[in-house]
Parts: sequence; structure tokens; C-alpha cells
Amino acid sequence: MDLATIIGVFVGASLVGYAIFSGAGDQAGAFISPSSAMIVIGGAIASVMISTPLALFLKTGKFFTKALFHKEHSTQKLIDDLVGYAEIARRDGILSLENATKEAEDPFIIKGIQMAVDGTDPDLIEQIMYNELEAIGERHDRGKGIFDSIGRYAPAYGMIGTLVGLVVMLMNMQDPDKIGPGMALALLTTLYGSMFANMFALPIADKLGARNDEELLFKTIIIKGVMSIQSGDNPRIVEQKLKTFLPPGMRKENQEEQE
Repeated sequence: MDLATIIGVFVGASLVGYAIFSGAGDQAGAFISPSSAMIVIGGAIASVMISTPLALFLKTGKFFTKALFHKEHSTQKLIDDLVGYAEIARRDGILSLENATKEAEDPFIIKGIQMAVDGTDPDLIEQIMYNELEAIGERHDRGKGIFDSIGRYAPAYGMIGTLVGLVVMLMNMQDPDKIGPGMALALLTTLYGSMFANMFALPIADKLGARNDEELLFKTIIIKGVMSIQSGDNPRIVEQKLKTFLPPGMRKENQEEQE
């Protein structure tokens, strides 16, 4: 589970709650309006259903789960594994990798190495793997797009709810005592829309974008490693090529450990 997401939502909600209770005191209950929440959340979801194919919309929960639960990948371990495969290929021949990759966790590595073992043309290997990489990015973008859409629609529905509340308030102008409470209730939907967008939908979209970048980088390293192994590069050269994807600080730490 991604604790940063949980902690961020909790801290954000706590800060808003503190502002409400410290300012409204005993009247904090006035900030609770089920009808306003229904307009914002229900309306945003309805608009997403209109703008998104049903099959994709039904995967919204899956996309949210991906943002919340994420298995961390070690880039350094991946590089070490690829260098290990390069050493095996250099020592025993590339055909020996067919058995060496059976325990690899990432199917993308197995697929790339298998094509190299089968003698597939290097340009074709690279093309196939980059095509798959592009397809992965497009799938992730569609999931991110759902939460981006929710983040756009929620504030708009908040404004719609506010306008509805203002119309109702103006229809009861004959009673001055109801103007203040009516205005406060009307503004709640704007508050809910802003909170739902900025405390939930848009941060989740950004988290999915970050996850996408991490995975694409991870698989790009695999492609570069497979192509380097296929071309018969020295394992040390393979390692130097792949370490260019590491931050300078991490490269320095690895160099110091080796020394």
C-alpha cells in the first residue's frame, strides 16, 4: 500500500476539518450537506460515464487500486540482473539465456530475451518492444484521464449546485432571515467540488502519471539491456550503458561500494 497517498488524504482532510471547526465552532455541522455531496460526486461520475466508453469506465476501481497499491521496483536490481544475463551470454552463448530467464519476475524481460535467443532480427526486437511500451503508456494514460476528467467536472458541478441554491434562495427573498443560511448552503457545493477535485481526483491522476513514468523507465532499461545483450556487448559496457538511467548520486554510491 502506498502510505503517501493515505497520509496525504488524511492530512488534507484534517487541515480542512481544523479550519471548519476552528472557525465555525458549534455550527460546524452546517458544513455537512448530503445533497451537495450528491450533486458534486454523482454529477462528476455521470459526466465521466458520458465521456468515457463503458468498458473503460468500469475499470476505474482497478486504476484507483493501482495508485493505492504499488509494488516498488528496484532499478539497481534490474540493472544487476541484466548485467548477469550479459555475463552468461558472454560466457556460455546467448542460447544459454533461455533457461537463465525462467525465474525472471518481469514477463517483458522474458519476452525480449526469448526473441534474442530465437535469433529475431535486432531491429524487429526493438520495434516490437517499443510498440508494447507505447501500448502500455496509452493504457495508463486512459486510466489517468478518468481521474483528470473527474477533477475537471467536480468543480463545475459544485458551481452548478451553487447556482441552484442561489435560485432557491432568491425565490425566498421575502424572508430576510433565510438569506444568510441559504447563501451558506449554496456555497457548500462549490466547496465540495473544489475539495473532491483537489484532495482526491487530481492527486490520484498525478500519482497514476508518476507510476506510468516509473514503469516506462523500467521497461526502457529492459529494452536497452536486451538490445545490448543481443549485440554481444561486454557485460561492463552493458552496465555502463544502463547506469546512465540512474541518478548521479546513486551512480556514485554504487561506484563507492564497488571500490
